[in-house]
Amino acid sequence: GACQIKGHGARTLSPEEAEKLAKDQVLVSEFKQLKLEKEAQKNWDLFYKRNSTNFFKDRHWTTREFQELKACREFAAQKLTILEAGCGVGNCLFPLLEDDLQIFAYACDFSPRAVDFVKKNALYSPDRCKVFQCDLTKDDLLENIPADSVDVVTLIFVLSAIHPDKMHLVLKNIYKVLKPGRCVLFRDYGLYDHAMLRFKSGSKLGENFYVRQDGTRSYFFTEEFLSQLFRAEGYEQVANEYVQRETVNRKEDLCVPRVFLQGKFQKP
Repeated sequence: GACQIKGHGARTLSPEEAEKLAKDQVLVSEFKQLKLEKEAQKNWDLFYKRNSTNFFKDRHWTTREFQELKACREFAAQKLTILEAGCGVGNCLFPLLEDDLQIFAYACDFSPRAVDFVKKNALYSPDRCKVFQCDLTKDDLLENIPADSVDVVTLIFVLSAIHPDKMHLVLKNIYKVLKPGRCVLFRDYGLYDHAMLRFKSGSKLGENFYVRQDGTRSYFFTEEFLSQLFRAEGYEQVANEYVQRETVNRKEDLCVPRVFLQGKFQKP
């Protein structure tokens, strides 16, 4: 079971959690950080090689959390064009295409292996979806998508895997293909999420930025940081709030605090 609370207040740490984070100030060496940045694509490709399509669950909650996926239509049968930036193996993409037959989706991912998994999925159809490999920090989306042509962009658990210094490049890239007046729908890890508190000493890359054992990285967003990031690239903020969930595992009698940041940012 789980209960969900939305709001603008960050999660309050317990004294033990605050002490753990305060002690963990040693950063990974600059040499290793440069190596991680250089090998980011390889590490995600290896992640999908190990886990195939089995790691993430299909996300059937997107239309519930983001009404824009349907509400941005001017009339009921209007065809929508969406971009899923960072599609992984299609856990969000295919439920959306199944749920709404009037969607055409562009989908891209950093990992060539993830893109191959999408193309091999039985639900994949070139008539309804164009998937391609793309490093959103440097590969121009205009090579695959016409300018000002996308109704909705989903950016779900993607930006956290990118170095904070390069996140603005992703938003700049997406801006070019999004129609004026339309939104980027964002959801990602929030400050003090359970995953942030589980990192062992020696995993810290910078403020709120960590590396996992497999070499993939994760950033944990604050509301203020996310707002500044989007606004600096010309977006207007429509919504931006923490989503706090107490996920209960009754079998093991555990209560795990999950924190996400959810937002909607509009191109004027």
